[in-house]
Amino acid sequence: MITLEHVTKQYPGTEVAAVDDLSLHIPEGMTVALIGPSGCGKTTTMRMINRLVDPTSGKVLVNGEDVTQVDPVLLRRHIGYVIQQVGLFPHMTIAQNIAAVPKLLRWDKARIARRTEELLHLVGLDPGQMLERHPAQLSGGQRQRVGVARALAADPPVLLMDEPFGALDPIARSLLQAEFRQILRRVRKTVVLVTHDLDEATRLGDRIAIMKSGRIVQYDTPNVVLSHPADAFVEHFVGVDRALVRLSLFTAGDAMTAELPPRKTGVVGIDSNLRDALALMVAANSDVLGVVDEFGALKGRLTREAIFSI
Repeated sequence: MITLEHVTKQYPGTEVAAVDDLSLHIPEGMTVALIGPSGCGKTTTMRMINRLVDPTSGKVLVNGEDVTQVDPVLLRRHIGYVIQQVGLFPHMTIAQNIAAVPKLLRWDKARIARRTEELLHLVGLDPGQMLERHPAQLSGGQRQRVGVARALAADPPVLLMDEPFGALDPIARSLLQAEFRQILRRVRKTVVLVTHDLDEATRLGDRIAIMKSGRIVQYDTPNVVLSHPADAFVEHFVGVDRALVRLSLFTAGDAMTAELPPRKTGVVGIDSNLRDALALMVAANSDVLGVVDEFGALKGRLTREAIFSI
């Protein structure tokens, strides 16, 4: 869906390229997280995809088409864009904000109304309470949800996200990340996510591209990046606690056995990640937990040994 071929971006008056001979291929339906230290070129890379920035050299292809040969306004109407500051129009209602791009595409009113309600349900908001409100009447988490809904309004094949949850408190951010992952499973978009948060990159990304000085130094699955860093820079960047971060990639269901736990032991949900399960074990001073399904039925046991062996 998205291909960057030997792309360089050199800003006038600078000696060092913001992006330096970068090549990257993102298959359709995949979520790729661009991550790296400040100034590594991740945001510039993403902005070249929808022509907020034009490359100095090289090619950026979306669905096989060179973006520099497409009218930038038309291009952006078919690429969803979510930013940290949300960017909702303050004088418009939530319904009008979500309808902005569909109206430009000349959708009829009935279709726009159906799509608006559908998207509010998708992001966990009640249309009956939200449609006529203005952004100032919403919490930060609610505004971010509306921002995601607006980006999805015209059903674009590509979604770009620039630090989308960075302004939220840790609890709201974790909740929205989990919900957004569920949304992506249902709508199947090709997503490019810029983030500085390794937990967010591993939680949302099917692939992670770690950048340094305008180049990609490792591009692989979160599991491979965390378990086999490509070099000393990546190893330092992912940190000494990368083994704990890696545990968040797996669930209790991945490591449990069918054997039932002893009585009076704590329990964990079958879809809970192993990092949270380990924290529960430590808090309970226990080496074993029961594993229950969504209905609370006991399915097996999870041991500390099984967690560390995965």
